[in-house]
Amino acid sequence: MEGTARRVVVTGMGALTPLGLTVDAYWKGLVTGQSGAAPIQSFDAEGLRVTFACELDGFDPEEHLDAKQARRVDPFSQYALVTADQAVQDAGLEPAAMPQDEKDRIGVVYGTGIGGIQTFRDQAEEFLATGETRTSPFFIPMLIPDIAAGQIAMQHGFRGPNHAMVSACATGNHNIGDAYRMIRDGDMDAALCGGSDACVSRLGIAGFASMRALSTRNDDPARASRPFDADRDGFVMGEGAGALFLESLEHAQARGAEIYAEVAGIGMSADAHHLTAPDPDGGGVRLALHRVLDNAGLAPTDVDYINAHGTSTPLGDAAETQALKTVFGAHAYDLKVSSTKSMTGHLLGAAGAVEAIATIQALRHNVVPPTINYETADPDCDLDYTVNEADERPVNVALSNAFGFGGHNTSLALRSYEG
Repeated sequence: MEGTARRVVVTGMGALTPLGLTVDAYWKGLVTGQSGAAPIQSFDAEGLRVTFACELDGFDPEEHLDAKQARRVDPFSQYALVTADQAVQDAGLEPAAMPQDEKDRIGVVYGTGIGGIQTFRDQAEEFLATGETRTSPFFIPMLIPDIAAGQIAMQHGFRGPNHAMVSACATGNHNIGDAYRMIRDGDMDAALCGGSDACVSRLGIAGFASMRALSTRNDDPARASRPFDADRDGFVMGEGAGALFLESLEHAQARGAEIYAEVAGIGMSADAHHLTAPDPDGGGVRLALHRVLDNAGLAPTDVDYINAHGTSTPLGDAAETQALKTVFGAHAYDLKVSSTKSMTGHLLGAAGAVEAIATIQALRHNVVPPTINYETADPDCDLDYTVNEADERPVNVALSNAFGFGGHNTSLALRSYEG
């Protein structure tokens, strides 16, 4: 549809994070450099190789959902429903009062990296102990990755395109990108999009720890996530969700909505290299970065800030740095980079959405959140990572990177809205 593409803007946001259960609380935690990592409280972690994580502190689903509904959806769907409702309210919408033909043009593109792992564990244990007769009729609907998108649509009556992109830790970006493209191309007028994951469980922690993917700093959780630091030893598991309400510029203007930022483009690629390890020279990431710049019509020097994937793994942080240096050249040393995973931990399928919100807040407030726990320089990671303290500076164009196991690479371009 060349020549007819519509501009796409962000008018609503919702977040559940280890730093806070609203967008404002999350942002405050980021700019003040808080760590969400602590010894696990939601279950007994004794005997596990890793005994800490970034959990949602104080989240009670029954404060937000009907008690029966809360029991019949996995935590990842609980998080999705709550953040979706936050984003809808933040956008100034009242779906119950909207005509159905308008809601028929609003889609839901909302995914998860893993889905109902807690439900799977509980039901597998029940089945092995008692047999088929005690298996819950809600087992499959609670487990499947697309169910959060379906639940959100049912909650608000949105009958536009509805699906879940699943690409491990790139999930959030892929869902935002897909919503953006469908609105841009006229397939719908607006969409609720994002990602959610709830993998802080014995099975989730054990699985990632067995891969040697997690930090093992059990004696110092708050300082365990240290992206780009020479002594990084793995990521810290987190949980949460992020939701964004996107709409065409015309749709937002017609209803007088406050516009937070503009989605400028999306770049995607594959490493085609390894199940879990990144391409060491960042080849796939370079493709995604080149593609996002082309898609958004940006020159490398237009970019002010990059919210890096930056998981705190030895290979991943070095590969991402190398890709940034190759694509941005000398400008790589002028732009600001930071990894908010140093504070939230890695939220897996929610990471892209939650970090897109952080990037939008950086644009709105002209503040770059820090990379905390940075103590020892790594010669392979030599960019400006905004270490340990937030930086107030103009931010007009920013990228948010998200990469996933399987070699999925995404980079989302966001910019300050100009009418």
